[in-house]
Amino acid sequence: MSTTLTPREIVHELDRYIIGQQDAKNMVAIALRNRWRRQQLDPELREEIAPKNIIMIGPTGVGKTEVARRLAKLAGSPFFKVEASKFTEVGYVGRDVESMIRDLMEIGVNLVRSEEREKVQAKAEANAEERLLDLLLPPKKAPEGQQGGQGQQQVAFQLESTGQAGDGYSQDQQSQADENRTREKLRKLWRDGRLNDRTVEVEVQAGSNVEIMSMPGMEDMEMQFRDMFSRVFPKKKKTKKVKVKNAYEILLQEETERLVDMDKVTEIAKDRVEQSGIIFIDEIDKVCASDKSSKADVSREGVQRDLLPVVEGCVVNTKYGMVRSDHILFIAAGAFHYAKPSDLVPELQGRFPLRVELSALTGEDFYRILTEPQNALTRQYRALLETEGISLEFDNQALEELSSFAQKVNDETENIGARRLYTIMEKLLQDLSFKAPELAGQKITVDKEYVREQLKDVQEDRDLTRYIL
Repeated sequence: MSTTLTPREIVHELDRYIIGQQDAKNMVAIALRNRWRRQQLDPELREEIAPKNIIMIGPTGVGKTEVARRLAKLAGSPFFKVEASKFTEVGYVGRDVESMIRDLMEIGVNLVRSEEREKVQAKAEANAEERLLDLLLPPKKAPEGQQGGQGQQQVAFQLESTGQAGDGYSQDQQSQADENRTREKLRKLWRDGRLNDRTVEVEVQAGSNVEIMSMPGMEDMEMQFRDMFSRVFPKKKKTKKVKVKNAYEILLQEETERLVDMDKVTEIAKDRVEQSGIIFIDEIDKVCASDKSSKADVSREGVQRDLLPVVEGCVVNTKYGMVRSDHILFIAAGAFHYAKPSDLVPELQGRFPLRVELSALTGEDFYRILTEPQNALTRQYRALLETEGISLEFDNQALEELSSFAQKVNDETENIGARRLYTIMEKLLQDLSFKAPELAGQKITVDKEYVREQLKDVQEDRDLTRYIL
């Protein structure tokens, strides 16, 4: 685990991005802290302690996904989000539930590889620079008709031993010194950016000629075949003329990959996935069987049956080896409008012992969402329009009007939570965003009257509100 935050500190970090939902924050904070506590135990007892999986219950747009995503960032853990509705029962065309473990392992490998790249970045940059200078200043070749460097040195040594040598050996030294000086001059020019437009030839990997066609729902198998063929068939290289700056990026990429030990990366990633991985299963309520029996319900129950061994703990075969799911934390979420957690098969209910209900958002919550989080929408739009030279401000009355309007639309139409603010803000600032290049240098304040004017049409026409917002 990369964090030793206490539950109170974890909640404080979540508060920076998520408004309200204290019960859910407290529950996931305890779950994350328990993972750290488990790592402090003796290995024998540690193996016996399984994670307490969580079900989040609440309408869309109240922060269920955001809670899980921010939790994974705090932990520095491999995190994968998947919709339960994408899975099908074994025997049907579609994704099987074990694919989420393979995807999580892929994310873990990419995460660790990125960390290892940062460790070797300095050395890779130095190596790439030397290779670039070799391209700019190729080593000198001996002229045709001469015996080569070794014969020249022997002649120079013989002349020197008889007192008739002249400057043969010193000329080689002088030539080497001149080459070194030239190399250092090129290095300085490169670092100053004065060689970026020069063209050099560099070897790059040619694209694969192997084309694989797959059926819908068989993407996992397609990726496995691609990986297998990439190992069987050697990678071809071709010479390509590129700008010096682009050549350096190619060489840097090659050197970084060469310095990173992929066996070590895979080993670390496998341990991190097994011990601290987090999988967020959204729309878990969509695989609940309804009261009326149908063929679709059979498939839904089949998905639940397939989920059982993965959530409880099994071994999944991935291209990086066998991965155990015993200690992966599973967080499920669903609105449960037309179903209840008790509609899940009893065995799956037992795999998710912790449940927390997230409350619907109020107008006050919308106001806080617009003002408090570090990634608040008002800050995002302000930063976007600053790129056009516009200083955008929102007064409090305008934000209160937006908040009450968002709550009203959610009450009268479909309640989509905080996502409603995205639609309303885009509608509010549509004209301003279009005319922004013509308004450079101006300061624009969005007040209550501006909000009412821009949203007047959809406020007055309820049918239009349904279609636009």
